[in-house]
Amino acid sequence: MDKTLVFRKPEDVINAVETYGIVPFFRNRISGFSIEEHTPADLWFTEFPGPWEWKGAILRSGCYYGKFFENRAAYISAELFPDFANFRRDGYDYDARMEDGLGDEQDYAILQTLGNYEGILSRALKKKTGYFGKEGKSGFESRITRLQMQGYVTIQDFEYDLDKHGKPYGWGVARYTTPENSRGAEFTEKVYLRKPEESYAILFNKLKSVFPEENDQTIDRFLNYKDRHLKKVPAGRILL
Repeated sequence: MDKTLVFRKPEDVINAVETYGIVPFFRNRISGFSIEEHTPADLWFTEFPGPWEWKGAILRSGCYYGKFFENRAAYISAELFPDFANFRRDGYDYDARMEDGLGDEQDYAILQTLGNYEGILSRALKKKTGYFGKEGKSGFESRITRLQMQGYVTIQDFEYDLDKHGKPYGWGVARYTTPENSRGAEFTEKVYLRKPEESYAILFNKLKSVFPEENDQTIDRFLNYKDRHLKKVPAGRILL
């Protein structure tokens, strides 16, 4: 990623996602690879709109957003996301994952409920799946994060509560969706076109082209996910 890159408006991030394919929100094991590291301090938690406030505009540009890497948020381009999902899903839709004994029943229940909606706010999803309130089940955040890491769930948008003057305030509430429901054939016709290992190669080679001096193992560790059920793809540049 260009060391001189500076994010000052949503369009800067949108352009970076189109160029690099993946743009993490927070700093991570790959140095210089985040919005956090390329955004001036005067745009974080000030009166000026910054990365937190840009999310809606960026998502409406067509990219995907969710906790995709190391349980932390990132944007992924529409072009690259089907390969990301195929790799992380190990080529399984969740029904097939359950049939092979690789799924989690409670994760599956959340995903089935989510599948009934084009998008649903997190608090409503919690209520419908029994995770809301003092008497509700615990563990929703870890489950919804795992489903994002596996490529089954994304965040469609963020919605804000309004004060008496009609102005948004507080933290945005995530609206969850599945790529199947939110993108339809744009996603479903592409997600399982290749073997998961081939999708991994596309992701790896993309990041290697952005960070040619980065250690292969570091890129591999960034891309891989410890709960994948197939044998972990070995580090090293793979050519298709």
